[in-house]
Amino acid sequence: MRSLLNKLYLASGYLSGLCIVLITLIITAQIVGRLLGFIVPSAEDFSGYALAAATFFGLAYTFREGGHIRVTLVIQKWREGARYIQELLVLIVALLLVSFMSFYSIHMVWESYIFEEVSSGYVSVPIWMPQVPVAMGIVMLNIAILDDLIMQLTGKVPSYKVHEGELHLEDV
Repeated sequence: MRSLLNKLYLASGYLSGLCIVLITLIITAQIVGRLLGFIVPSAEDFSGYALAAATFFGLAYTFREGGHIRVTLVIQKWREGARYIQELLVLIVALLLVSFMSFYSIHMVWESYIFEEVSSGYVSVPIWMPQVPVAMGIVMLNIAILDDLIMQLTGKVPSYKVHEGELHLEDV
Protein backbone atom coordinates (compact mmCIF):
# COMPACT_ATOMS: atom_id res chain seq x y z
CA MET A 1 0.00 0.00 0.00
CA ARG A 2 2.84 2.41 0.85
CA SER A 3 4.38 1.86 -2.59
CA LEU A 4 1.07 2.60 -4.30
CA LEU A 5 0.56 5.81 -2.30
CA ASN A 6 4.10 6.99 -2.99
CA LYS A 7 3.54 6.38 -6.71
CA LEU A 8 0.28 8.35 -6.52
CA TYR A 9 2.04 11.32 -4.91
CA LEU A 10 4.90 11.15 -7.41
CA ALA A 11 2.45 10.93 -10.31
CA SER A 12 0.72 14.00 -8.91
CA GLY A 13 4.02 15.87 -8.97
CA TYR A 14 4.79 14.74 -12.50
CA LEU A 15 1.33 15.80 -13.69
CA SER A 16 1.90 19.21 -12.14
CA GLY A 17 5.23 19.52 -13.96
CA LEU A 18 3.64 18.36 -17.20
CA CYS A 19 1.05 21.11 -16.88
CA ILE A 20 3.81 23.70 -16.43
CA VAL A 21 5.46 22.41 -19.61
CA LEU A 22 2.08 22.64 -21.36
CA ILE A 23 1.74 26.28 -20.28
CA THR A 24 5.21 26.97 -21.66
CA LEU A 25 4.32 25.35 -24.99
CA ILE A 26 1.03 27.24 -25.29
CA ILE A 27 2.61 30.62 -24.51
CA THR A 28 5.55 29.91 -26.83
CA ALA A 29 3.12 28.97 -29.62
CA GLN A 30 1.23 32.19 -28.98
CA ILE A 31 4.44 34.28 -29.17
CA VAL A 32 5.60 32.55 -32.35
CA GLY A 33 2.12 32.92 -33.80
CA ARG A 34 2.13 36.65 -33.24
CA LEU A 35 5.53 36.95 -34.90
CA LEU A 36 4.34 34.95 -37.91
CA GLY A 37 0.94 36.62 -38.15
CA PHE A 38 -1.46 33.99 -36.80
CA ILE A 39 -3.26 33.52 -33.51
CA VAL A 40 -3.54 30.56 -31.21
CA PRO A 41 -7.24 30.46 -30.32
CA SER A 42 -8.05 30.60 -26.59
CA ALA A 43 -4.39 30.33 -25.59
CA GLU A 44 -5.07 32.32 -22.43
CA ASP A 45 -7.96 30.04 -21.50
CA PHE A 46 -5.99 26.85 -22.01
CA SER A 47 -2.93 28.13 -20.19
CA GLY A 48 -5.22 29.19 -17.32
CA TYR A 49 -6.72 25.70 -17.20
CA ALA A 50 -3.22 24.21 -17.18
CA LEU A 51 -2.19 26.59 -14.38
CA ALA A 52 -5.13 25.49 -12.23
CA ALA A 53 -4.29 21.84 -12.94
CA ALA A 54 -0.60 22.39 -12.13
CA THR A 55 -1.48 24.09 -8.87
CA PHE A 56 -3.86 21.41 -7.64
CA PHE A 57 -1.87 18.43 -8.91
CA GLY A 58 1.15 19.83 -7.08
CA LEU A 59 -0.55 20.04 -3.68
CA ALA A 60 -0.22 16.40 -2.58
CA TYR A 61 3.35 16.02 -3.82
CA THR A 62 4.43 19.28 -2.19
CA PHE A 63 2.73 18.32 1.09
CA ARG A 64 4.51 14.95 1.16
CA GLU A 65 7.86 16.56 0.42
CA GLY A 66 7.46 19.11 3.23
CA GLY A 67 7.19 22.04 0.82
CA HIS A 68 4.10 23.64 2.36
CA ILE A 69 4.75 26.48 4.77
CA ARG A 70 4.71 25.39 8.40
CA VAL A 71 5.20 27.80 11.26
CA THR A 72 7.47 25.87 13.61
CA LEU A 73 8.99 28.84 15.42
CA VAL A 74 6.75 28.35 18.47
CA ILE A 75 6.05 24.62 18.42
CA GLN A 76 9.67 23.55 18.06
CA LYS A 77 10.20 24.57 21.71
CA TRP A 78 7.20 22.58 22.98
CA ARG A 79 7.48 19.29 24.83
CA GLU A 80 6.91 16.18 22.72
CA GLY A 81 3.45 15.46 24.17
CA ALA A 82 2.11 18.96 23.52
CA ARG A 83 3.58 18.97 20.04
CA TYR A 84 2.03 15.57 19.27
CA ILE A 85 -1.43 16.84 20.27
CA GLN A 86 -0.98 20.04 18.26
CA GLU A 87 0.13 18.09 15.16
CA LEU A 88 -2.82 15.73 15.59
CA LEU A 89 -5.32 18.58 15.89
CA VAL A 90 -3.90 20.39 12.87
CA LEU A 91 -4.05 17.22 10.77
CA ILE A 92 -7.66 16.58 11.82
CA VAL A 93 -8.71 20.14 10.99
CA ALA A 94 -6.82 19.98 7.68
CA LEU A 95 -8.49 16.67 6.83
CA LEU A 96 -11.93 18.11 7.57
CA LEU A 97 -11.31 21.25 5.49
CA VAL A 98 -9.79 19.40 2.55
CA SER A 99 -12.54 16.75 2.68
CA PHE A 100 -15.08 19.57 2.44
CA MET A 101 -13.19 21.02 -0.52
CA SER A 102 -12.92 17.58 -2.15
CA PHE A 103 -16.63 16.94 -1.86
CA TYR A 104 -17.61 20.28 -3.33
CA SER A 105 -14.96 20.13 -6.06
CA ILE A 106 -16.38 16.81 -7.22
CA HIS A 107 -19.89 18.23 -6.88
CA MET A 108 -18.87 21.25 -9.00
CA VAL A 109 -17.55 18.96 -11.76
CA TRP A 110 -20.73 16.90 -11.66
CA GLU A 111 -22.99 19.96 -11.86
CA SER A 112 -20.98 21.41 -14.74
CA TYR A 113 -21.33 18.10 -16.56
CA ILE A 114 -25.08 17.75 -15.87
CA PHE A 115 -25.88 21.35 -16.84
CA GLU A 116 -23.58 21.15 -19.90
CA GLU A 117 -21.74 24.36 -19.05
CA VAL A 118 -19.21 25.55 -21.63
CA SER A 119 -16.54 28.22 -21.55
CA SER A 120 -17.21 31.57 -23.17
CA GLY A 121 -13.84 31.77 -24.93
CA TYR A 122 -13.06 31.61 -28.63
CA VAL A 123 -12.94 27.81 -28.34
CA SER A 124 -15.91 26.48 -26.37
CA VAL A 125 -14.80 23.85 -23.87
CA PRO A 126 -17.13 21.93 -21.57
CA ILE A 127 -16.27 23.43 -18.17
CA TRP A 128 -16.19 20.06 -16.42
CA MET A 129 -13.05 19.11 -18.38
CA PRO A 130 -10.70 21.70 -16.83
CA GLN A 131 -12.43 21.20 -13.48
CA VAL A 132 -11.55 17.48 -13.31
CA PRO A 133 -7.81 18.05 -12.62
CA VAL A 134 -8.71 20.49 -9.85
CA ALA A 135 -10.95 17.91 -8.20
CA MET A 136 -8.38 15.14 -8.70
CA GLY A 137 -5.63 17.27 -7.18
CA ILE A 138 -7.64 18.17 -4.09
CA VAL A 139 -8.66 14.52 -3.62
CA MET A 140 -4.97 13.51 -3.81
CA LEU A 141 -4.18 16.12 -1.15
CA ASN A 142 -7.00 14.67 0.93
CA ILE A 143 -5.43 11.21 0.66
CA ALA A 144 -1.99 12.62 1.58
CA ILE A 145 -3.35 14.34 4.70
CA LEU A 146 -5.25 11.20 5.73
CA ASP A 147 -2.08 9.18 5.17
CA ASP A 148 -0.07 11.48 7.45
CA LEU A 149 -2.84 11.52 10.06
CA ILE A 150 -2.73 7.72 10.17
CA MET A 151 1.06 7.85 10.45
CA GLN A 152 0.79 10.34 13.32
CA LEU A 153 -1.79 8.16 15.12
CA THR A 154 0.32 5.01 14.73
CA GLY A 155 3.42 6.69 16.14
CA LYS A 156 5.30 6.99 12.85
CA VAL A 157 6.83 10.23 11.61
CA PRO A 158 4.52 12.09 9.17
CA SER A 159 6.07 12.79 5.79
CA TYR A 160 6.16 16.56 6.17
CA LYS A 161 8.20 16.26 9.39
CA VAL A 162 10.87 14.16 7.69
CA HIS A 163 12.10 17.26 5.83
CA GLU A 164 11.61 19.66 8.74
CA GLY A 165 15.27 19.63 9.81
CA GLU A 166 16.40 20.61 6.31
CA LEU A 167 14.77 24.02 6.69
CA HIS A 168 16.22 25.15 10.02
CA LEU A 169 18.83 27.87 10.05
CA GLU A 170 21.09 25.98 12.44
CA ASP A 171 21.75 23.48 9.62
CA VAL A 172 23.16 26.22 7.38
